[in-house]
Amino acid sequence: MNHYFIIYKPYLVQSQFSPVEGKQTLADFFQVPTDVYPVGRLDHDSEGLLILTNDKQLNHRLLHPKFKHEREYWVQVDGAITHEAITQLAKGVTIAVDGKQHTTAPAEVYGFETAPLVPVRNPPIRFRKEIPAPWVSISLTEGKNRQVRKMTASVGFPTLRLIRYRIEQLTIDGMQPGDLVSLSKSSLYKQLFHE
Repeated sequence: MNHYFIIYKPYLVQSQFSPVEGKQTLADFFQVPTDVYPVGRLDHDSEGLLILTNDKQLNHRLLHPKFKHEREYWVQVDGAITHEAITQLAKGVTIAVDGKQHTTAPAEVYGFETAPLVPVRNPPIRFRKEIPAPWVSISLTEGKNRQVRKMTASVGFPTLRLIRYRIEQLTIDGMQPGDLVSLSKSSLYKQLFHE
């Protein structure tokens, strides 16, 4: 039987169930059938939406590069990000991927006028009174290793906190780190593939 879950992966947790020396994994937070695994990954220091399933077809449809799925990240950056930097991120910037230069595909990027309502992070970001730490939304259809962090750093505004908020129409609205929601296949496929 296929199972479908969405979780809010907490900060500083590995995107896997198998043990990692000295690090927390999904097994420390979530009890799911043993054949269920995450689709894709979120870095140890990123948080937010992750899909868990044992549906191999779903895994293929979400991870194969030929299927483009929009993923939206809420990114808290170091410094008052400029309109020019946001425009640059939207057009595409050059980052290093596996030692080679890669120009990112056009993205949808905007700055939040007021900070989005997000769960408190533990430990919190390092806060400095004189330096703003605004939030931007970055929606991508590609997923290179640490892409969002490399993108914001390339325009001079390093990422302080990174939350994957959405994959297509699937979001973590109302969820807290460590939350798990079970979904039916039809509900999940409808939100991901508009079927």
